[in-house]
Amino acid sequence: MMEKMKLKDLINIRTGKLDANASSENGKYPFFTCSKETLKINTYSYDCECVLLAGNGDLNVKYYNGKFDAYQRTYILECKNDIISTKYLYYFMKKYLKILRNQSIGGVIKYIKLANISEAIIPIYSKEEQEEIVNNISKVEEMLNIKNKQIEELQNFIKSQFVEMFGDIKIKEKVKNVSVYFSRGKTPNYVEKSNIKVISQACIYWDEFKYEKAKYQDENKALKSLEKMIENGDVLITSTGTGTLGRCNVYYGEEHKYMADSHVSILRLNYKEVNPIFFKYYFMQEKVQKELYAECVNGSTNQIELSKDRFLNFRILIPEITLQNEFSEIVKQIDKQKFESMIKLDKENRIVLKNIIKDTLEETNSIYEFLFKKYFEKGK
Repeated sequence: MMEKMKLKDLINIRTGKLDANASSENGKYPFFTCSKETLKINTYSYDCECVLLAGNGDLNVKYYNGKFDAYQRTYILECKNDIISTKYLYYFMKKYLKILRNQSIGGVIKYIKLANISEAIIPIYSKEEQEEIVNNISKVEEMLNIKNKQIEELQNFIKSQFVEMFGDIKIKEKVKNVSVYFSRGKTPNYVEKSNIKVISQACIYWDEFKYEKAKYQDENKALKSLEKMIENGDVLITSTGTGTLGRCNVYYGEEHKYMADSHVSILRLNYKEVNPIFFKYYFMQEKVQKELYAECVNGSTNQIELSKDRFLNFRILIPEITLQNEFSEIVKQIDKQKFESMIKLDKENRIVLKNIIKDTLEETNSIYEFLFKKYFEKGK
């Protein structure tokens, strides 16, 4: 039977000593802070193999072996015996992050306490089994990295095409003059199963909709007006929360199957004036996002929300519709290429993964989650 132990019996935990501003752009050694990005520094205080856990803010996990320095709110986790390997600890902590986020305390900037880490229960496998687990998850992680890199390269090409085609155009118009409908969604009434699902902010990303996160809506309490149901070509905009507000994507799919919750806005454009795909990539630009936050937001700190009146008066770029449609066709061709490339890559990945698991899963992301659950929740 698989044994379980508390982390405090297996690892030493300490924190860095430096302020976050101690970094040096051209430094020789890694400097670990609470940011996902690893900075540089000219000195080092530690030389070891360890897991680095951000103690506040983003709460991310990194693995490192060598000389480095660390911010005072970064936890340094070192194995104090050979019961578990550092790489195995790293993958466990990546899975355990979800629990740590739920345990974090504080106001705007959340943080975790030492006891949250030291009292964590970790499954103990043999050295050989740990090595197998690390190798299996590493393989899937490598596949995901290749997949994500390809997607990123194609997205960067689309962005460069956007600048090339529309960079010199200055004509702008208010959103209300180029749209036929704009409204926030409705507070949902969730049920176990129905024919209607709810799109929340957690479903909306620039490059995809995460439909698996959509929950079921009570059909008896569904929207009376069909115009409030999501239609083909609708732009869905996340509308609350700092760092979340402002993401959008265009829905193409079966009509009246989804509704938006109260944190999501539906924008229905006049297609004779604005192509939805053009709008998405225009909206994605950093400059436009800054203008949106400056001109269209109510509230303060994390309680912000998109103002309907201000957004309808927000001025957006309006090139000739023929040029917008031309750009949209380029995006569709690249999306097709991306889809075909991902299908090919997933087929290759599944061949490799047959030796790892016996279960049939749809996507590499699902396999990644499956492995974490298999090894760290239910046991092998």
